[in-house]
Amino acid sequence: MLGAPNPVELPDGGSWQEFGALLRHWRRHAGWTQAQLGAAVGYDHTAVSRLEHGARRATPRLARRIDELLGAGGELVRSHDRAESAEGDRPALPPHLLRPPLPTGPGPGPVPGGGPVPAEDCPATLPDHDVQCPLHGAAGCQPPPPATALALHAAFCADPAAPLDTDTVHALAAVLGAVLGTQLHGAERAMGERGPGTVIEGTLRAVVARLADAPVRHRRVLARLAAEYAHAAGSLRLHGGRPATAMACFDRALGWAALAGDPTTQAAALSDMAVLGLLDDDPAAAGDYAREIRRAAPDRHWSDALAELGEARATALAGDARTTARHLGRARQHLDRPDRALPDAEARVPWLAPAALRLRVESGSSAALRDLAAATADPRLARHALTAATAALDLLGDGRLPAARAMLTVRIADCHLCADDPRPALATLTPLLTADPAPLPALVRHELRGVRSRLAAGAGRWGAEAAEAATRLGAVV
Repeated sequence: MLGAPNPVELPDGGSWQEFGALLRHWRRHAGWTQAQLGAAVGYDHTAVSRLEHGARRATPRLARRIDELLGAGGELVRSHDRAESAEGDRPALPPHLLRPPLPTGPGPGPVPGGGPVPAEDCPATLPDHDVQCPLHGAAGCQPPPPATALALHAAFCADPAAPLDTDTVHALAAVLGAVLGTQLHGAERAMGERGPGTVIEGTLRAVVARLADAPVRHRRVLARLAAEYAHAAGSLRLHGGRPATAMACFDRALGWAALAGDPTTQAAALSDMAVLGLLDDDPAAAGDYAREIRRAAPDRHWSDALAELGEARATALAGDARTTARHLGRARQHLDRPDRALPDAEARVPWLAPAALRLRVESGSSAALRDLAAATADPRLARHALTAATAALDLLGDGRLPAARAMLTVRIADCHLCADDPRPALATLTPLLTADPAPLPALVRHELRGVRSRLAAGAGRWGAEAAEAATRLGAVV
């Protein structure tokens, strides 16, 4: 049963759980089995089990009948009335939180290749791929075995009335981690008809369908799942070059994360929304989203660092060198002197680890300084950008996040061009120009478009090799 026996697994109290516990007590006191009680009231034994788990409401008539059969002396009826009253006092959720970010589509499908989510990709522990368990958060937990997790996920998505228990919650988080793992090497393919995007968005619809009628104690759990699934759906859409639907997913993830009291997912979604503002050449919107990060997670060094970094990128795109430098300096200060202890729920979040945050700051600094160098034609800024991009690539490490590695590699080439140094830029680009053509994530294509523009503009002084590279890049982007 969700929340028992460990108190950490019970985010909210609930009178239906009390009714279920009393029902179980009086049934056992009377010496009845679930099947016997179900037969006496015209229900299957699974319905009795769901009543005892607090996963199903009892009608007033059913509560009175069971009370009489078990000799509970009115205790079950009174518990039923308390549960009804609590449900009546439950605040209604805003309509937009009861709708998925995208219209109804196919149910959760298999990953590319036609098979189910590979069992070997299911994590043995959570968090995994930055997906946290809604019950245990960064403290971590152990999901069911892979075959069980996949079966529980399938049952949850197939039956809107199936009970929500601890193992099912763990399974839904584990499957999200498994699906995200399958798309690390090809975000473009992930949005295929039967790819991870279908699994994520189909599961998200199943989670959202539960929210309207969920008991109070289940709301935060479902909202946390919805937030993480919506953020994952938005990330796939963003990297697949679908900014409008990505923004819809991120916006809905914000609402669910706020309902769940989940500042880390709010900050992650706002960071991605700021990036979309930059891609849309809208520095004012990008800066607004960046400032919201600080409001979503106040008094955290990591949220201050991310907010400053996002504002730096926005002001750089607007050509404000002085303000950009101030924001970048503050971002680094928040990393170097984290004078506030993180809440336990955030202390072990992988992307908040010092090395991961420093990677974000170095990468963001390189982009901001590169944009300033391009706007001001100042080679000194380009060299500073090159230093930051190289540091970010070193922090990334070999074999990790190939899309991020490709993006940083292209940015390094762009920094050389902004420093009016085409030879190392062309040498850096050669592997991309000679590799077999393959779809590239949208953020990498965005970087390549900037490189192509600079090569074309400088071809007159840089020679035929630069002009040829610009032409070849045209086929890539």
